[in-house]
Amino acid sequence: MESRGAKTEVDLFGTLDDGRDVQAVRLDNGCGVVACIITYGARLQSLVVPDSKGHSADVVLGFSDLGGYLSDPNYLGATVGRWANRIADAEFSLDGERFTLRANDRGNSLHGGERGFSSQLWEIVDRGEDCAMVAMALTSPDGEEGFPGAVSAKATFTLDSAGRLTIDYEAVSDRRTILNLTHHSYWNLAGEASGRDAREQLLEIRASHFLPIRPGGIPTGELRAVADTSFDFTVPRQPLNHPETDDQQLDVAGGYDHCWVLDGGRTSEPRQVASLRDPDSGRTLDIWSDQPGLQFYAGNFLTAEAPGNGGRIYQTHDGIALEPQLFPDTPNRPAFGSAVVEPGETYRNRSIWHLYCA
Repeated sequence: MESRGAKTEVDLFGTLDDGRDVQAVRLDNGCGVVACIITYGARLQSLVVPDSKGHSADVVLGFSDLGGYLSDPNYLGATVGRWANRIADAEFSLDGERFTLRANDRGNSLHGGERGFSSQLWEIVDRGEDCAMVAMALTSPDGEEGFPGAVSAKATFTLDSAGRLTIDYEAVSDRRTILNLTHHSYWNLAGEASGRDAREQLLEIRASHFLPIRPGGIPTGELRAVADTSFDFTVPRQPLNHPETDDQQLDVAGGYDHCWVLDGGRTSEPRQVASLRDPDSGRTLDIWSDQPGLQFYAGNFLTAEAPGNGGRIYQTHDGIALEPQLFPDTPNRPAFGSAVVEPGETYRNRSIWHLYCA
């Protein structure tokens, strides 16, 4: 499709109780794909994509007003940090010092604690003039939620004419610390208001192993082969639960909520790590990442108080989350690699979300 010209527009989305404004940034690639990012939590609020017949639909779960996000327990579309996923018992050691974090998930720290990056107001620091791009920044003080170091974080969203949404996370600390940011959209390529179970879509994950977990979502430390298990997505298939497999790991999490060990490990440049396809609409999502892990959460406990963008109150499995990141609980498991960021060193996480019809 010929481009009509990419553009970036900024509008008011809402106002917080303290009087600060939340902005909505509309990225239009000029070819039918439009993304909206809000400054509250640097969240992808909507992503409208045409299907094979030219009919457009929003393919990420989100709310049309700020109130929905203020009461959202699901991290819809959020930038998650300082630490995506879980840290066991909400504590870790670094350089001989023990750090106690805010416990907000069954005694563990989840997604940075109660006041993570997903629930803070980011500032627009750059935007495209004749392209679809926005950069947002956030400063997190030393000791916030128990984490060491004053951290300056930046999230940059760029939408190109081919339908690729690139998300670049960068962060710098003034003290030795740990960092693990990720993007937390819930995807339903049939449309967020379709009422279709997102697990009916075809999922591929390029990983030969996954991380089994114990109750509470903490990895056991084992890297288990996916072959001949319900966790094998090396060939595209529907991620529906299959009771006949009698896989105890699905019982532990109430379905899929695990981290896959991506083939090739951490890389200097993004490579394709997963894909999702809706055969009915033809919409396809290819995910590229430079991270070693991909958390797949099938929306097992997805609920909402407010209606979503299309008027539907979201229910279990209305969307699935695919989150490129380091492995959960890495700070407490040296075998998983290092999560340490040195003072002045730039932490980076780049992901590319390529939407097209096939």
